[in-house]
Amino acid sequence: MDKQSYWENIYQTKKPDAVSWYCPHLEKSLELIRRSAISLSAAILDVGGGASTLVDDLLKEGFHDVTVLDISAAAIETAKKRLGKQANQVTWLTADITETDLPKNRYDVWHDRAVFHFLIEPQQRMAYILQVLLAVKPGGHVHRRHVRTRRAAQMQWSRCHAL
Repeated sequence: MDKQSYWENIYQTKKPDAVSWYCPHLEKSLELIRRSAISLSAAILDVGGGASTLVDDLLKEGFHDVTVLDISAAAIETAKKRLGKQANQVTWLTADITETDLPKNRYDVWHDRAVFHFLIEPQQRMAYILQVLLAVKPGGHVHRRHVRTRRAAQMQWSRCHAL
């Protein structure tokens, strides 16, 4: 089963709150974004945000340049249905972050709660890191959580800077 089919199966067969990573509100993520976004017009990318409620909270806070990227169309549809008309205020991208083309220097804030954690092959992680380097504006902020160990994350970022 390929990556996209795997994630589609999860979001087509489980309710959003039935997955182990579900959290009703991502307070820590929201706080990090609040502190790093220069204004409510900051361009924010939520990688793997699919069915997450972070987008709801960002819109409620007044952010209006929000993009949610997820490999699962079913996860994105869950969020769109939950948001109703507000979903039109969000840019939705159904894509694999390691393979998609993102605009260069587009985002002020890159948020990833768990995608990097699920990338286990070195080439996947390097592709992810290259996406960050290309898509985040100079001086932008990257918030990535749930890595296996701090040491593994430091090693990955060190390799990236060596390129």
